[in-house]
Amino acid sequence: MAQHFLLSAKARTLSLASILRMSDDQAHAAFVAIRWSANDGEPVCPRCGCLAIYTYAARRIWKCKACNHQFSVTSGTIFASRKLPIRDYLAAIAIFVNAAKGLSALQLGRDLDVQHKTAFVLAHKLREAIGSGQADTTLSGHVEVDGAYFGGHVKQENRKEDRKDRRLAVNQTGKRQVVVVMREREGRTLPFVFRSEDEAVPTIRERVVSGTTVYADEAPGWDALHARFDTKRINHSIAFSDDGACTNQAESYFSRLRRAEWGQHHHISGKYLGAYAREMAWREDTRRQANGTLHGLATAAALSHPVSRMWAGYWQRNQA
Repeated sequence: MAQHFLLSAKARTLSLASILRMSDDQAHAAFVAIRWSANDGEPVCPRCGCLAIYTYAARRIWKCKACNHQFSVTSGTIFASRKLPIRDYLAAIAIFVNAAKGLSALQLGRDLDVQHKTAFVLAHKLREAIGSGQADTTLSGHVEVDGAYFGGHVKQENRKEDRKDRRLAVNQTGKRQVVVVMREREGRTLPFVFRSEDEAVPTIRERVVSGTTVYADEAPGWDALHARFDTKRINHSIAFSDDGACTNQAESYFSRLRRAEWGQHHHISGKYLGAYAREMAWREDTRRQANGTLHGLATAAALSHPVSRMWAGYWQRNQA
């Protein structure tokens, strides 16, 4: 039987050891080449876009001849105002993309020898950067739609007579949310977070092109999709697939997200559920690519993403 691509040598085109052996100059040159790849690695002013640049000999910064703005390779990016060496960021991205089921901040902090707070913010900055590519995406062709609920767990009482029916709304915490995924067959994956599945219908109408064939299960929240799309339903109590009608690729996405929750993070706050959902969508869409390619994609996304409005100065605002 043929070997799976991810088990082959072709899937391993980047090693963490090679990054850690880089000198400061080599790591900086790698960042420069990735950030300004469209200009053959030549710096461009992030403020005015001017190509006429002064280079400083004593420090790794540049100055724009047009607007006199001084900038570094991370200025105006999600890594702006960095404290760690550039080599550590390259290593962090390598560790992040090599984790097929996600990476906990605790593990990242141990690998980089930094505080949990530092690793937590860095990982979320990477999630924001790689997830930003989903902002304006629309799907077409054959799209599977499904939802899965996360959070709001109510711990069962010890004694049977004290236990409550956790299915009733009065006995729930109100924190449960549903991740609704729209997944193009052999294409992109778009997740969103809602309070219930039926709330996702307007977003599905907005993100899925008219004329698309939509596949969904028998949940009543998807009944409204028939008015706009050619919708095929599958009753999972009878079969998982019937004459092409299935949501198996959507379920594959939820499998990865569940494994990330159970095996890596153990708990995902509802406040950040969308960020983790978008991360797993990116991982699912790029799962067949070599780790060197993933490292390049994640680094390019981070260096093309502006300063984060959410994570810049996160702990200084005393958020938890």
